[in-house]
Amino acid sequence: MKAAATILTLTLLAACSQQPTPGNAAERHDAMSHDAMMSPTASDAEATRGYKQSMADMMTTAPPYTGDADIDFMRQMRVHHIAAVTMARTELAHGKDPEARALAQAVINAQQKEIEQIDRWLRQRVPVGG
Repeated sequence: MKAAATILTLTLLAACSQQPTPGNAAERHDAMSHDAMMSPTASDAEATRGYKQSMADMMTTAPPYTGDADIDFMRQMRVHHIAAVTMARTELAHGKDPEARALAQAVINAQQKEIEQIDRWLRQRVPVGG
């Protein structure tokens, strides 16, 4: 029994330690560092810098959690929606495909309305500075 457990452990360790294969995009994506995916670089295309910056801003401007599920949801969704609007504006500035551009405009319209709704909700329920 002990030998079987040792073999199973060694097999699992070997499987977990294998490097991703070059042909598997999902594994390559998982292997990329979080910073490399979100930190704009000078070699990035301008649109890529815009997308990366919106993601980085979302992660760095997210407010701390309060423990109140409703407040946390609204605050975190607000930051998420702002990032979506920023990404959509990047698409409008650099994208060419009419369908992608139309979706970007629809995202801006919908997300801005929801940001206004979130702001109203927060003003009614959360004290200033709270």
